Amino acid sequence: MARDTTDSRPIDNRNQLVEYFEEGCKPKADWRIGTEHEKFGFFTEDHRPVPYEGGNGIGALLQAMKQELEWEAIEDDGRIIGLFEPNGQGAISLEPGGQFELSGAPLENLHQTCRESNTHLSLVKQVASKLGIGFLGVGASPVWTFEETPRMPKSRYEIMANYMPKVGSQGHDMMFRTTTIQVNLDFASEADMVRKLQVSLKLQSTASALFANSPFTEGKPNGLLSWRSDIWLDVDNQRAGFHPFMLEKDFGFERYADWALDTPMYFIIRDGRYHDCTHITFRQFLDGALDGEVANSEPNIGDWNNHLTTLFPDVRLKKYLEMRGADGGPWREICALPALWVGLLYDSASLAAAEELTSNWTPQMVSDLRQSVPTLGFKAQIDGKSMFNIASEVVAIARQGLANRKNKNNDGFDETMYLATLEETLASGKTPAERMLEKYETTWNRDISNIFVGYAY
Repeated sequence: MARDTTDSRPIDNRNQLVEYFEEGCKPKADWRIGTEHEKFGFFTEDHRPVPYEGGNGIGALLQAMKQELEWEAIEDDGRIIGLFEPNGQGAISLEPGGQFELSGAPLENLHQTCRESNTHLSLVKQVASKLGIGFLGVGASPVWTFEETPRMPKSRYEIMANYMPKVGSQGHDMMFRTTTIQVNLDFASEADMVRKLQVSLKLQSTASALFANSPFTEGKPNGLLSWRSDIWLDVDNQRAGFHPFMLEKDFGFERYADWALDTPMYFIIRDGRYHDCTHITFRQFLDGALDGEVANSEPNIGDWNNHLTTLFPDVRLKKYLEMRGADGGPWREICALPALWVGLLYDSASLAAAEELTSNWTPQMVSDLRQSVPTLGFKAQIDGKSMFNIASEVVAIARQGLANRKNKNNDGFDETMYLATLEETLASGKTPAERMLEKYETTWNRDISNIFVGYAY
């Protein structure tokens, strides 16, 4: 999750909020790739989750990482809750249940972003092992109950945790028991943003199937392939999930801004303190709803930026686009997720091919697919095709898009190499979750503790 920011420039009118998105438009030469991934910490001795407190807790791990990286600390009420590179080259943050997240730097190619992830995982392993901590690459907490799951000391998350039960049934599971891999990608113009958002919105369920990695809950199979994707079906449907208006012909910066304006807020930050604002929308905030309730209540650009980070659509618009459909998973998938979307969206021929593939998909069809994929995976259907066939076509389109980019590493390999794990998944005909379940029933002898070996980084 992005670091909360401050930007005291006042908001004078609605146009500024639309212009905020327009500021993200970049020429193709300046397009970058920003990869984020989350992972679960556990004690290697007994597989317990890692709390924040203590000499070998998450707080101690962050302090040790700070010394190794020489990054700056992010603090909340005097406690370290993250790190950031002072020149904007990445950040480490904590999700509510202690999930450890790298928000990578904006990089030019997939060779760089994969190297970044591998360097991060290597360093984390080196530092964490001294504290008896390991990390797990799956999409949802496979063993621990909600009561066993730690709580991180972040004011933002306290507000969210209090609010979530009012608006959905699975918000706490989303916060404390899921992980994801995301990629953030650029756009050239409003029209380019719309094309990329609409194609990727239709195809998020494809990513959910290809990266399905969460078939266990509290030590047993849960009947799903992507529990994480299923959780998102009822978190807070006003701000999260699939929103049909994003597929309409007149969608653009203004439509997204108006949606964001009419969505309840979580908080504003004043003098380092978080103020609960879940009782008002951002539009009401602009109209003076906090006057007399909070000191210095005039809305500013920092408030808008923070508000946008509290919206959770399947594809999120900020000054770039965030792909949000995939489970967290093993290290090879951290490179494969950005490879999939860069191949689809950063090459004009591949983007056109993906548009053609999904051209007949109505919002209702997309919604139905999204509902069925967490359970059915590759067996889900849309427009007379199985998700397996769709995924096969999508990965082939992405491969051509990456080949067209002609970005080679020092050994002469281009970016298509990062799709290998997805192509292996398709060759097996089974989602990663189905292969995990097979291991559980056979070589693991239904002993879930094996996941802490087979899926540890």
